[in-house]
Formats: sequence, C-alpha cells, structure tokens
Amino acid sequence: MKRKIIRIDEDKCDGCGLCATACAEGAIKIIDGKANLVSEAYCDGLGACLGECPQGALTIEEREAPGFDEEAVQEHMKKDKAAAHSHAAQHGGCPSAKMMDFTPVPSGERRTAAASALSHWPIQLRLISPAAPGFQNADVVLAADCVAYALGGFHEQYLKGKRLGIACPKLDSDQEEYAAKVRSLIDDAKINTLTVMIMQVPCCSGLLAMAKSAAQGAKRKVPVKAVVVGLKGDVLSEDWV
Repeated sequence: MKRKIIRIDEDKCDGCGLCATACAEGAIKIIDGKANLVSEAYCDGLGACLGECPQGALTIEEREAPGFDEEAVQEHMKKDKAAAHSHAAQHGGCPSAKMMDFTPVPSGERRTAAASALSHWPIQLRLISPAAPGFQNADVVLAADCVAYALGGFHEQYLKGKRLGIACPKLDSDQEEYAAKVRSLIDDAKINTLTVMIMQVPCCSGLLAMAKSAAQGAKRKVPVKAVVVGLKGDVLSEDWV
C-alpha cells in the first residue's frame, strides 16, 4: 500500500536522539550513531518527530510501505521494556553495577589537590537506581560523557556534594529509558535540583532536550540548570531553564 511514512537522511543526521525520544511508537532508534527506522510497520506517518530534529534530517514521504500495525507496536514496546529490565537484572551482580557509597575523608586527614568528589557508584544513567538512598532529596548532576574530560574543575566546581549520572545522547540507545529514569529521580527520589551538563557540539543538545522533556512530564517540579561546556574546557553558558 502507498502511505505517508518517515524518511531519514543519514547524511544530515548527527545522532542526537531527539527523534527517538519523540517517537511514542519506538519506530526510531539510534544505531551506530545514526537514527534508523527499525520497522516501517511501527511508523504511523504522523510526523511527531519532525519538529525535534535540529538538523532537518527527517521528512515525511508518500511511498509503498506496510501498513501501520498498532498490535506490533505494542508488542515491540513490551519487548523493549523487558529487554531493559533484563539488562538491569544481568548487571545486578556485576561489580561494575554494584551500588557503593564512598565514605567522605575526615576533615583532619590530608587530601590531594586532585581529590575526587565522586560520592557513589555506578554513575551511568542506565545503571543508577533512583531508589538508592543517596539519591533521595539529592542535588543531581546529569553530565554528557565528555564533560568531565573537557572541564578541568568538574569535580570541585560542579560535582562536590551532588549525585552524578552520565550518558551520551549520540551513542547510547533507548533514550526513552533515560527519560523514564529522570522522571523517577524527580518523582520517586524527590531530588532537589537537576543540573544538566553538555558539550557545545550539536549532538549533545539531545541530552538537555531529553532531561527538559522528562522534567516537564514529571509530577513534581524541580529547578533544572543547563551548563554548556566548550571544547577547550571553558563554560560557555550556565542558565536555569
């Protein structure tokens, strides 16, 4: 049958993931750094993702394609959720995902000039648990993976006294799982503030967009701060959004 369906221009796509987050049917996923239509049957052709793409890589075209299959979409979404739970279960006993709180250094002890301000483990957003005691009523920093490498004063200026989650909006898949995690931090952990730190590169904006969308969809309202870091380690902007 001939119908309207999404078209993705891979040459324009920078893999920011905003389209994947906007697609309620899970038809778009980021694979190898590019947006991909995982199944034509999952795309309803309504174009909810169009306005989210900062690069203009998405258009609606009319062509031969299988019809939209709502039952297949529901099954697809169930499998995605099951896969996410399975991933979490598999990593539950893995040392890299074991939750840890690091005992603060007593004030009388000597600390090195480059002492870490990290207070817990794990830190990857997919692995952290909003139910962990340390996240309750905490100030949380959600940082793009590259931020800590670029910003020399990251620990002292932004991480000290806060809880951390890291993610990459370009290379990580299933941004909706990340959005659900942020909403849970706000509604269930009842965090006080959320600081989102991104690099100045275009694809990094997806992390901020995801966090803002998740915060807007949460039942509670918390202050959200956006910090943009330059490639040379300078802070380009710092604003409450």
